[in-house]
Amino acid sequence: MSTLLVTHPCFAGHETPSGHPERSDRIRAVDKVLSSERFAKLIREEAPEVDLEAVLRCHPADYVHAIEEANPRSGLVQLDADTTMSPGTWEAVLRGAGAATRSVDAVLGGEVDNAFAAIRPPGHHAETKTAMGFCFVNNAAVAARHAQKTHGLGRVAVIDWDVHHGNGTQDIFWKDASVMYCSTHEMPLYPGTGAKDERGDFDTIVNAPLKAGDGGEAFRAAFEGLILPRLLAYQPELVIISAGFDAHWRDPLANINLDEADFAWATAKLMDVAESTAKCRVVSLLEGGYDLQGLAGSVGAHVGVLMSGELL
Repeated sequence: MSTLLVTHPCFAGHETPSGHPERSDRIRAVDKVLSSERFAKLIREEAPEVDLEAVLRCHPADYVHAIEEANPRSGLVQLDADTTMSPGTWEAVLRGAGAATRSVDAVLGGEVDNAFAAIRPPGHHAETKTAMGFCFVNNAAVAARHAQKTHGLGRVAVIDWDVHHGNGTQDIFWKDASVMYCSTHEMPLYPGTGAKDERGDFDTIVNAPLKAGDGGEAFRAAFEGLILPRLLAYQPELVIISAGFDAHWRDPLANINLDEADFAWATAKLMDVAESTAKCRVVSLLEGGYDLQGLAGSVGAHVGVLMSGELL
C-alpha cells in the first residue's frame, strides 16, 4: 500500500487559550510519532491552501467571508465558548481543507492507495452556517463534495468515529442521498445530536451511539452490526474517515474506553469495505483526540494499517 501524509507547519500556528484541549501540542504529537522510522515509507506533502470554490460547495459565501473577517491580527477572538481564532487560524483552516482536497485528488487520481491528512483545527462540528466545537470548515464534507464535483463520483461515504457526534457533517448531508454519513459516538455528550433515529431524508444517516463506559466490544459491535452492513449495501466509491481519537480511554473529554487496537481494527474493516466497493480508495482526516499519548499512539496504529493494508 502507498500512503500519502498531508500536513503543514501552520497547523501549530492556530492558537487557543491556555488550558484549551484543542491545542498546538496535538499536531506536534502527531508529527513526532509519524516522523519515526516506522513511517519512513510515507509519501509526504505540505498541505496547499484550498480553492475556496471547494469550500463554497458546503458553506455559503457570507459565512466563509465572515469567518475570514473575524480572524484577528493579534490576540485571540472567541466565536463561542469553545471556538477561538488567532492570527494563524485562517491559514490553518484554508490548508486543512486544502489537505482534504489534495488527499482526494491523490487517491482518486491513482497517485497513492490512500491518504491521511494530519490537520487542525478539526472540522466535523462545523455546520453549513455555524462554526462550533473548535471547528470552522467541515473538512470531511469538503472532501466528499470535491470527490463528486471534480472527479465525478456518485456515492461517497463518511465514517466518523470521533467520540463527539459530527453534527456538522450530518447537517450538511441530511437531505443528500449521494453521501452516506455513519457515526459512532458517546451519548449523551456534546453536541447532543446523533440519536439512532436521526436518519436523514434518504435514510443515509447512520448513527450508532455508545454510552459512557463502553469499550472496544461495544464499538466493534456497532460497526459489525450496523455500520459495515449499511456501507456494503450503499456501495460507496470513496471511503472518507473522520478520524477522531478522543474515544481513547485516556482522553479527558469523554468516557469511552477504546485503545489503539480498536482504532486499528476499525481502520482495517473500512479498508475492507473500500476494497469491496471503492477500488481500495480511503481518505482519512484528523478530527479530535486530546490526550497527547492516546492521540499519538492511536494515529500511529491507524496510519500503520493504512500503510500495510492489514492489522499489524
